[in-house]
This record gives sequence, structure tokens and C-alpha cells, in this order.
Amino acid sequence: MARRGSVVAYGVGMRIGIMGNAINDGTIDQIIDEARAAAADGLHTYWVSQIFGHDALTALAVVGREVPGIELGTAVVPTYPRHPMMLAQQALTVQAASGGRLALGIGLSHQVVVESLWGLSFAKPVRHLREYLSVLVPLLEGKPVGFQGEDYRVQGGINVPGGSRPSVLVAALGTQMLRVTGALADGTSTWCVGPKTLRDHTIPTLAQAAADAGRPAPRVVVAMPVCVTDDVDAARVRASEVFAIYNSLPSYRAMMDREGVDGPKDLAIVGSEAEVMGQIRELEAIGTTDFNAGVFPGNPDEAARTRAVLRSLV
Repeated sequence: MARRGSVVAYGVGMRIGIMGNAINDGTIDQIIDEARAAAADGLHTYWVSQIFGHDALTALAVVGREVPGIELGTAVVPTYPRHPMMLAQQALTVQAASGGRLALGIGLSHQVVVESLWGLSFAKPVRHLREYLSVLVPLLEGKPVGFQGEDYRVQGGINVPGGSRPSVLVAALGTQMLRVTGALADGTSTWCVGPKTLRDHTIPTLAQAAADAGRPAPRVVVAMPVCVTDDVDAARVRASEVFAIYNSLPSYRAMMDREGVDGPKDLAIVGSEAEVMGQIRELEAIGTTDFNAGVFPGNPDEAARTRAVLRSLV
């Protein structure tokens, strides 16, 4: 990935990024330090999630002023708590602050979160996504919106000087969600989706929907747990503990069942330098455009070795 002024220009080959951890349990200064380390390693993208810690987009606006060069991505911001016009304003503000380096990853979250924590309806998630993108994307492109749907009825436009349209990625897993994403967005950002499912389901469904809509080939951002280690068994045990929550979320469980694995521990990319590098390269071979490494080391040595492999893949 090269840069022309402040604009990100994508070249040939899979882009390598890393998921930040400080966004949820660290300070703003620690978030900046993580992004700065990722940029110093030459990585293409620094990703942050939106869970119960710092607001992802606000944090990336700050990072964008402090850390040059690297693309800044959300993986992902939930749609239900934010009106699409408000999200468009936030995203364009981050673009203005960062010189156009945001990758806007969005997702529905999960029924238990939407209904139990936020008290909102999760009755029609596919319709929600279709209407959300129908409002969000034109606003990001600087166009006024006149939209009358079931969930959203929007009349208006926004103006954010210095803001440019970011790529819009959707955490789409099921067939209907992938079809909406391919038709209306720029790509997907996955988690708990294994290589067989990516090859046979995610990538072809998304690509066909994009082609049918006359859109460019979609961006496929794949996030996986990663650890370079000499103790694979211990790493998988640790993965089963660290990522246990994902076994209980139906959308992720469905993807793991499709893959034929028991849980995230079986999706984790672990092993020697050569083994980890080979598994990541296999993702590129099936059509992954971006790899988002969820590094989960057991000690500083594993952390350093894993980062070294990521650097070597850039």
C-alpha cells in the first residue's frame, strides 16, 4: 500500500494490519502508542473495536492527528445505537482529522446486545442494514438524502470540510447480509470465520453480489487470533479462554459450525514462524485482501516473534 499525499492508494498483495487492545482497557495515550508502534512496524492498518471502552471513532480522530501514514480502521462500530446521519458526520470528521485514512467498519452487533443492553428491536436485521447503508453511503459521498423506509425516514445532508468518503466495510456473515453488503458497501470485515467458509461462502457470495450491482471487487478484511509459539497446545488453551464469549453468540457460532470447528481456538493461527506465515498466506490465496491480526501472546517473547512475522509479511 502506497500513499499519495494524504490519500491511501492500494497496491498488489494482501495488506497486513493489527487489532489494538488499548481501545477497551487502556488510556488514550496507550491507544496512540499502539498505533504508533504499528506504523513503525510498517503495517498497513491499525484496527480498533467498539465494545465497552473508548469510543472507536473519537479515538481514531485523535490518533489520526498524532500518528501519520497508517490506515485507521474500525472493526467494528455497531449501527443500532447511531443514526446513519450521525455516523456519517463522525466518519467524515475522522477523515478530516486524519487526512483521509479511515476504513469505516460497521456491524449489527448481536441480538442479545441490541435488545437487552440497548432496548432496541432486532426483528429485521437485513432490512435494517439495507436501509442503513442506503442513508449512510450517499451522505459519506456528500450527497443529500431523501429516504423513506420502514426503519429510517431521512431528509437532509451534511457538510464536513476536509472530509472524504471512507471505504465502508460491513461485518457480514450470513448469505443475506453478504448480498446486501456486496450491493451497497465496499467489502466485509470478518471474525470467527475460517478459511473454508471464506473460500466457499463469504468471498464468492460477496463478490457475486458486487458484480451483480456493477460495483468493484470488494475488500475482504479477515481478522484471526495469531500467536507465534513453540507451545501450540498452550496457545490453543489460552485462545479458548480469551475468546470464549464468541461461542455463545449465534452469528459467530453459525460460522464456526459451518467451518466444522469447536470454537475460536481451532481458528487461531498458531505455530512456528513458518507455520504462521504459511497459514496467513493461505488466506491471501483464497481472496483475502486484508489480514487483521488479533495477537494474543502468552509472554513477551511470543509477542515479539508474532510482530516480527507480521512485519515480514508487509
